[in-house]
Amino acid sequence: MLVSRSISMWSLPAIGCWNPFAFARFRVSCTFSQLPVSPKDKTLRTIYNSGVIACLRASSAELAMSAACAALNGGVSVLEIVMSTPGVLEVLQQLLQDYPTRTLGVGTVLNVKDAKNAVEAGAKFLMSPTMVNVLTAYEAGAQIVKVYPVSALGGIKYISALKKPFPHISMVASQGITIESTGDYIREGASSVVLSDAIFNKEFMKQKNFDGISQLSKLAASRAMEALEWKQQSSLNESCH
Repeated sequence: MLVSRSISMWSLPAIGCWNPFAFARFRVSCTFSQLPVSPKDKTLRTIYNSGVIACLRASSAELAMSAACAALNGGVSVLEIVMSTPGVLEVLQQLLQDYPTRTLGVGTVLNVKDAKNAVEAGAKFLMSPTMVNVLTAYEAGAQIVKVYPVSALGGIKYISALKKPFPHISMVASQGITIESTGDYIREGASSVVLSDAIFNKEFMKQKNFDGISQLSKLAASRAMEALEWKQQSSLNESCH
């Protein structure tokens, strides 16, 4: 389950079907920049508009910091750092100072204490694997539901099948997704995908090949953007008929 940070993390309203392209269906002269946007809505919009959440798990705070910088410099705008990473909250705080415009969160949050600590450290979203039923997670207040392990459940076809009965629920596909399949997941209904090893390649991490990580980040962001543009154009075409 993915929840967005708000002033009080215990009063997160469900957004339901929040379509970043919905305004294109109405012939109005306003733009997003003209509308008041809460921090929570800004976080959700960034996740929807990025298409990729880079998920980082590292064996040390130093490695986490260097790998995170490489991914962010490569073009990823949303980064999740797994809670079990040593010094995760210190790394998060430093990254927030160095990359104030990026959307940074904490993943694999398993208890209330860790959730509170992450929010206090500045996390803009939390990721938790503790709720497995899509509808239950949505009704409990999750703005976006993480579908994991998606590849074991059927991959792209599973996401496509889920979206038919639950078109109003925004879903993030996670586990076993490659950069090459990123676009297909988004085109078939995923709001975003979580890329872990696909960006933070195990050999690159071991060799501290941060240039390689940066290049993978750049490619992933590009593939996601292509798919999001296709989805936006499809939405516009449908609204014209």
